[in-house]
Amino acid sequence: MLGSLLLTLVDTLGGLLSGVLLARFVMQWQRISFRNPIGQFVVATTDWLVIPLRRFIPGLKGLDLASLLPAWVVQVLVVFIALALRGAIEGADPVGLLVAMWGVGLLETVKVGLYLLMGVVLMSAIFSWVNPHAPLAGIIYAMAEPFLRPFRRIIPSIGGVDLSPIALLLVLQLAQNALAMGKYMLLGLA
Repeated sequence: MLGSLLLTLVDTLGGLLSGVLLARFVMQWQRISFRNPIGQFVVATTDWLVIPLRRFIPGLKGLDLASLLPAWVVQVLVVFIALALRGAIEGADPVGLLVAMWGVGLLETVKVGLYLLMGVVLMSAIFSWVNPHAPLAGIIYAMAEPFLRPFRRIIPSIGGVDLSPIALLLVLQLAQNALAMGKYMLLGLA
């Protein structure tokens, strides 16, 4: 029972840190200003990790890899702790275990990114219905727009209602199911 509680705590904290790192990555990718409450929170919670890593991890064509790679490493550590608490590390093939941990860590990072995107899309839809001119609405719209744009090209508004968030949320849910299957396949190899 204590192991389960510890695993929940580690998974939650790792997911939150990875989510904030991914939010920083997306905000920089989309050139969203950090001079807002969300941006200030993201910078305040990730600077301790990202700033030192920028000395060693260069950007790639405008992408901040010093924000993206630590999100992946955090999830690999979460996977390692989960496997250690379950006793799956003892007696396992080290190479297969390492490959599985890095692979599952990557899938878990993508899963955190999908949850982040789902939250942003839901907040974007709610802001558009309730208060489109709210102070944080512009930031949320800017984060959601590159993902909603392809769906808006295909799905027309019906009666002035934009159905693209529903379609994107459905695709994201299908992607999460595919990730879960991939995770079980990788863990089966370890």
